[in-house]
Amino acid sequence: MAQRGVELALECSSLRLCRAEALVALGQYPQALEDLDAVCRAEPGQHEAFFRKGKVLLEMGQRAEALLAWEHCLTLSPHFQLARREMEKIIMEADAPQPCTAAHLGDAHLSSAGSQVDGGSPMLPSSTQAQDEKGELADGQGGAGCEHSQDRTTLPQLGQQPELETSAGTQGQCLLDNKEETAAAKCTQPCLGESLSMSDLECSLCIRMFFEPVTTPCGHTFCKECLERCLDHRPNCPLCKQSLREYLKAGRYSPTVLLQDIMLATFPTQLAERRELHQAEMAELSNLTKNIPIFVCTMSFPGIPCPLHVFEPRYRLMIRRCQESGTRRFGMCIYENGKSFADYGCMLEIRQVELLADGRSLVDTIGRQRFRVLSRGHRDGYHTADIEFLEDRKVSGEELQELQCLHESTYRLAQRFCEHGDLTSRHILMQHGPLPEKEEDIQASADGPTWCWWLISILPLDPSYQLSLFSCTSLRARLSQLQRVLTALLQQPPPRHLLPERSPRRRL
Repeated sequence: MAQRGVELALECSSLRLCRAEALVALGQYPQALEDLDAVCRAEPGQHEAFFRKGKVLLEMGQRAEALLAWEHCLTLSPHFQLARREMEKIIMEADAPQPCTAAHLGDAHLSSAGSQVDGGSPMLPSSTQAQDEKGELADGQGGAGCEHSQDRTTLPQLGQQPELETSAGTQGQCLLDNKEETAAAKCTQPCLGESLSMSDLECSLCIRMFFEPVTTPCGHTFCKECLERCLDHRPNCPLCKQSLREYLKAGRYSPTVLLQDIMLATFPTQLAERRELHQAEMAELSNLTKNIPIFVCTMSFPGIPCPLHVFEPRYRLMIRRCQESGTRRFGMCIYENGKSFADYGCMLEIRQVELLADGRSLVDTIGRQRFRVLSRGHRDGYHTADIEFLEDRKVSGEELQELQCLHESTYRLAQRFCEHGDLTSRHILMQHGPLPEKEEDIQASADGPTWCWWLISILPLDPSYQLSLFSCTSLRARLSQLQRVLTALLQQPPPRHLLPERSPRRRL
């Protein structure tokens, strides 16, 4: 993209800086240095160009030339700390360039700075000229060279700000420091605006302007969300069909920063509108009573963990949206004949998500609140619903004392059931953990004591009977039904495999 922009707008320094950055990332330092030299000649007041030039020269092993570039950068912007730190690193090294060498190489730099102050066109030394000067210095090194360098200006001491010779030059430099970003924007926008259109910056999947663009290893660019939805179905590029299994396995979607900068420079208004549209979609997904996502799978209960294995594309999308919106919650309902899902369900909160290499995920959730479904809907393949939350009715006085006694007696029956000691009980305790402790205030939670829901989840009950207990808003009625179930289970004879073996009778 930067290469195309430079070809269309040869005089645009911002595009040359972008291309130089890309060339540095590819390790093509001489080509990057040519672009940076061109920027320094075109815009001698841009200190960042000299800083980047110094970084490239350092990568090429030309430390003396790098020091000169950073010195010029500090001359233009004395408070630019990045250049000062890089100079400190080189000077503190044991084999740092000798002062006489740096001073000799600085002659051309200082003369160019002086010509800039006087108002003439600066004659900045290119990388080739600097290398020639360095070769001439190597041929004529000696005491005379060092004595000659003492009469010239050397590198500024670290901790001191370089001073220009004339007040007119200082005022001109301050003006450049204050206006450099505005000048870069004015240079970039007309060039790009004439060569690009909105269609060049549209995602081929959603046909809208890129939002959080990511580029695949095969070189195609999409919105991050659009690419994720495609990879939910098939691990291939949507355009060229190249396999993206390794890309999916890595799970890292790094944004294409250069494309984001180009969109911001050329179409800032449209980009702001696109961002507002995305924020409106996230706000709609954050509503926990309107159009909440529904996972149709199994019974879940308040305060009880509910581990899930998510592999369907629609539910991958649903889990991802719950995380991106920040709610980390969705509804869980069971299937019911004649309906897409039951009239009652439990809100689950995502505690942890473990992504697998093929896009599936292991999701650790826990139940939070019960709800009743008011209306049903769909969104991108998964179910949604408008809901209202359920709360147990509060009691007081003598009714509360009776409820407390019923709670104590039912809890003792639950302890007896868990301590029964048969294979079924041991398997339940290994899978679901021990019976939770009883709460001091049985009406503190809107859904009642947690141990009741733990017991309902492990008892051998039909899902329709579990759902009737789940939808009940009377703690007294729920405890009474649990007491009858536990009494019946404790009165049953032990299974046949636990009875003592008898010797078989002989047949006559």
